[in-house]
Amino acid sequence: MKRAVSRAGAAPSGIFLTGVRRDGALREPARFPFTLPLFRGLERLDFRAPVTFLVGENGCGKSTLLEGLAAGAGAIAAGGRDLERDPTLTAARTFARAYRFPRARHPRTTLFLRAEDVFGFTVRVRGEIEGLRAIEEELRSAFRESSWGQRLATGAAAKERAALIRRYGADPDARSHGETFLHLLQQRLVPRGLYFLDEPEAPLSPTRVLALLAILRDRVAEGCQFVIATHSPILMALPRAEILLLEQDTIAPIDYADVEHVRITRAFLDDPESFLRRL
Repeated sequence: MKRAVSRAGAAPSGIFLTGVRRDGALREPARFPFTLPLFRGLERLDFRAPVTFLVGENGCGKSTLLEGLAAGAGAIAAGGRDLERDPTLTAARTFARAYRFPRARHPRTTLFLRAEDVFGFTVRVRGEIEGLRAIEEELRSAFRESSWGQRLATGAAAKERAALIRRYGADPDARSHGETFLHLLQQRLVPRGLYFLDEPEAPLSPTRVLALLAILRDRVAEGCQFVIATHSPILMALPRAEILLLEQDTIAPIDYADVEHVRITRAFLDDPESFLRRL
C-alpha cells in the first residue's frame, strides 16, 4: 500500500520546501504521532505545486502533519505562542526531529497560522501597542521640562506604535473574528514566502473564503508556496494546486472532483431534501 508521495525531478519554480525525508530509523516510535500508522510508514513526501492542500476526515492526521512540517521548516507562529514553546505543538516537534526538510531555495519568511491563533495574535498586538504607549508616557514625564527632549526620547516608541496601528488598526479587536483573520493574512502573507495554514476557512463566510482564494492566487503569482490543511471545497478549487488525501496509512494525490468533501457538498446542494430525509 502506498504510504507516501514521491516523485523525482527538480522542484518547480515557486517551491521552497521540496518535501520531507525520514532521517534514519525512528528514535521515538512510541511517541505520538508515530503511534499512528500514517506517520509510522511515512518515509518521504514531495511537494510539486506552489499550493498543496492536505485533505481527509477529522482525525486523519492532516493538522498534525501540517504542524510537523511547520516545525521542521522553522516557521514563525502568528498566534500567541512560539512553535518551540507552544504545549499544543509537542507532537509537531517530535515529528520534526525525525525528518529532514530539504529546500530548493530559501523563502523571505516562513509562517504558521491556525484559525484559532488569531485571538492570541490580536492580544499580543494590542499588548504591544499599549506597552509602547506606556513607554511614551513614562518618557514624556521624565523629560517634561523639555519638549525637544520628549520628542527625542519618545521618537522610537512612537514610530513603532504608529507602524503597528497602520498595519493592524488602533484596536485590533474591533473587527469580527473572520475579518481579523482575513486582514491578518493580507498583512502577513508577503511575496516569496513559505506558509503553513491550518483550516483557514474556519472563521470565514463563503464570500470571505472566495476573498481568501483570491489572496492565495495573487500570492502564488508573487512567488509564494502554501501547504494548507482544509475541508473547504471552495479553497480546493484553486487552479494548479495539488490535493493530497490522507486516509488511514496513505498519502496520495486525488483529483478535485473525487474529493469526498466536494462530492458530498455538490450532492447536498443538488438535492438537500434527500439528505435531510435520511438524517
